[in-house]
Amino acid sequence: MFTDRGDAGRQLGQRLRHLRASETRPEMGPVVVLGLPRGGVLVAAEVAGALGAPLDVIVVRKLGVPSQPELAMGAIGEGGVRILLPETVQHAGITPAALAAVERRERAELARRAERFRGDRPRVPLAGRTAVVVDDGIATGSTARAACQVARAQGATRIVVAVPVAPLGWVRGMRDAADELIALLTPVALGAIGAWYTDFSQTTDEEVVACLHQPTQLTNRAGLSGNAIDAAECGK
Repeated sequence: MFTDRGDAGRQLGQRLRHLRASETRPEMGPVVVLGLPRGGVLVAAEVAGALGAPLDVIVVRKLGVPSQPELAMGAIGEGGVRILLPETVQHAGITPAALAAVERRERAELARRAERFRGDRPRVPLAGRTAVVVDDGIATGSTARAACQVARAQGATRIVVAVPVAPLGWVRGMRDAADELIALLTPVALGAIGAWYTDFSQTTDEEVVACLHQPTQLTNRAGLSGNAIDAAECGK
């Protein structure tokens, strides 16, 4: 179990030490850490600090079944990316009209969040770089898959998906989406992602913005030079 998202991020950062600039192969390109909002950004901030890498956000939205919003039937991402889970759509009896209504609503929210989190701050370029996609956990994998597609479309040459917790066997469903897949915990019975955290409080927009807009600086914990986000300030 993890104390909170910060603890999970610190543990994940240790697991990803092979991605530090001094240890990666030149052909992999510089590393950029991409957090999935909201909760994944707090995890990603710690990972960025550990790797001495820049932090950015990659905005995706789950498409929830209308009668069960927490159940994903797909996901959307920036740049028109769209992922569907056909079995869930069919089993839930989702009509094309109902699916379109959910997607319209989530597209509007995606645009709002992208503007809220970035403001006038440009995206960190991904062309020729290794993109490390980080979330606070994976259930169906649809949002992580959408994030990978966004990163590919922006020119990332290598994609790593890294999370604190994911279901056993999750790699089989994600193998074609990323070049490397890492989860610290892979329980047989996943249940709710929050069950693996002592504190899984809802992350606010303000916390995400605080992480993304911290001045780049060295982190004492990482002891590295380069661009790093002082993740200790996130959530304050």
